[in-house]
Amino acid sequence: MMIHKFLLGMSMLLPEQASSYAADVDNLYLFLVGLTVFFTVLITAAIVYFFVKFRRRANDPIPAHIEGSVLLESIWSIIPFIISLFIFAWGAKIYLEQYTIPNDATDIYVVGKQWMWKFQHPEGQREINEVHIPIGKKVRFVMASEDVIHSFYVPAFRMKEDVVPGPNRYSTVWCEPTMTGTFHIFCAEYCGTSHSAMIGTVTVMSEKDYQVWLSGGAQQGTMAERGAALFSQYGCVTCHKSDATGQCPKLEGIYGTEVLLEGGQKAVADDSYIRESVLSPMAKIVLGYKPLMPSFQGQVSEEQLQQLVAYIKSIGPAETPAAAPKAGAAAPAAKAPPIMMSGSPEPAPVAPTTTATTPSPAASSQPVQKR
Repeated sequence: MMIHKFLLGMSMLLPEQASSYAADVDNLYLFLVGLTVFFTVLITAAIVYFFVKFRRRANDPIPAHIEGSVLLESIWSIIPFIISLFIFAWGAKIYLEQYTIPNDATDIYVVGKQWMWKFQHPEGQREINEVHIPIGKKVRFVMASEDVIHSFYVPAFRMKEDVVPGPNRYSTVWCEPTMTGTFHIFCAEYCGTSHSAMIGTVTVMSEKDYQVWLSGGAQQGTMAERGAALFSQYGCVTCHKSDATGQCPKLEGIYGTEVLLEGGQKAVADDSYIRESVLSPMAKIVLGYKPLMPSFQGQVSEEQLQQLVAYIKSIGPAETPAAAPKAGAAAPAAKAPPIMMSGSPEPAPVAPTTTATTPSPAASSQPVQKR
């Protein structure tokens, strides 16, 4: 009863539980606190007991010879081992839930910069040190650093992820808000003299209010549309031609597919791969293409990089819901394995059935711009 009251009091000191996995994180944390208190009291009581019972009673006492107990030693080794395994399994379950991004999550792009947080919504809205999201919707934060290491921390969501600089480094974390309100955002990694001022807020709104907020924001096009404009502005269309006749890989249908690189290595054309392709194009050379592309390091900002990623993602494999087979219809054909780039002519396209469906050979063989 005393431990229960202690843990209840501890829970009142914690921030609000505003995400779907916040309660799970708190339960594990409080279990660890309770376990620590229990063994601290037990060990302290044992020390005091032995201190009194075996205190010195004569000037030169001869201690009794102790042979030891295999049973006792086994018990105090096996029980802590079982407890440790239990904690590991519990923690691993929560970790996997937090870092396995749901397929239906909406992307919001984040840039950490000394000393502010900048956000971009797919619809085009941009915010600084505040972000609006709808309640009950899964949101994935795709984050990059413009300078040093930052850490995106929302205590009410029990969400924390380091944002590390580098040409091929995007950090991702997700949440599903369960209550409306405004909650703090902190940088949990010392990032310079004004680190303590790098704070912001996340505002969770009802779906109706969020749609009103989206429609009321000043827009200059969606992120994908801005990315398409940048794609033309920097002359990318000259080499990355949609008919696969350019000197660089065709980008239509490439996002999320596996590509074959020089030397037999493979890579998945995800956000980090595209970012690295723009900043360090020589890092991964696609099989069958020459290393001709220059680096755009210093020419495009982090926000522009995210817009380019959004554009390439928008021309990637389309989502086509699988239709229920009619009665008596033949079973659908098995999905063909990924076809690596070989430079062969593009065959007739095959309609995808799911998001993960492999595009045509030319599409998968000519991924993002690594030349």
